[in-house]
Amino acid sequence: MTAQATGVSVVVVAAIIARFSLAHVSRTQSHSGNLMADLFDDLPAPDVDWYPEWLAPEAAARALAQLIGEVEWRQDMMGTPAGRVPLPRLTAWQGEPDAVYVYSGIRNVPQPWTATVAELRAAAEASCHARFNSVLINRYRSGTDSMGWHADREPELGTQPVIASISLGVARTFDLRHNKTGVVQSFSLKGGSLLVMKGNTQADWRHRVPKEPRVAGERINLTFRWVTPRGATR
Repeated sequence: MTAQATGVSVVVVAAIIARFSLAHVSRTQSHSGNLMADLFDDLPAPDVDWYPEWLAPEAAARALAQLIGEVEWRQDMMGTPAGRVPLPRLTAWQGEPDAVYVYSGIRNVPQPWTATVAELRAAAEASCHARFNSVLINRYRSGTDSMGWHADREPELGTQPVIASISLGVARTFDLRHNKTGVVQSFSLKGGSLLVMKGNTQADWRHRVPKEPRVAGERINLTFRWVTPRGATR
C-alpha cells in the first residue's frame, strides 16, 4: 500500500490543510485550554505554532496504518533507581546516515527513511519552512504508554531547534511546563495535528506525554528535527 492509495498523497493533503490552518495559527499557537493564559498576558507562553487540522482525517488514518506496518519498531530500555526497565512506548529513529542522536543514554543510529515517513517529512518542511534530517518516532500503544518531563537540549540539536511534532491516532495530552514559573500549557494533540516547537522553547520549557489509563487506542508521534553530528558545524 502506498501513501497515494486514493490518488492524493499525504504531502499534497498536508500542504492544502496547512494553507487553511495558517489563518488561525496566531490564535491557537499559545492556547492551552487554560483560560488563565488568556486573562493574563504576562504569563509565559512557549514559542510554538499549532495546526490542529494539519492533515485531513482520512490521510491521517491512512498514514497511521502505514507506519504501524512499515516502521522497524524497537523496545528501548532506560535506567531507573531500581535498574533498567523498558521504555513505556516503542520507538524508531530514521534519517540521513550521519544523523546519529544520543538521548537518555540511548544511541540512535538512523534507519533509512521509509516511504510514509519521507512524505510526512516533506510536508512538515513545507509547512515549517525548515529542513529536517532525522525523526524520532514514538508509538504509544495505549493510554498507559507515556513520556516523562524532559527537554530536547542535546548539543547536536543546536540552541534554538525547530522540532515539528506530527500526531496520528487517538488524541493525547501534551504538557509544556515553564522552568522558572511552573506554568503549564496543555494541548490535546489529536490525529492529524502538527505542533511546531521553536525559539527558546527547549531552553525555557520541559514537555511530557502523561499516562492516561482511560485512553484506548494507539497514537504515533513523529518529531522531525535537524541533527548536526557532534564535532561538525551546520
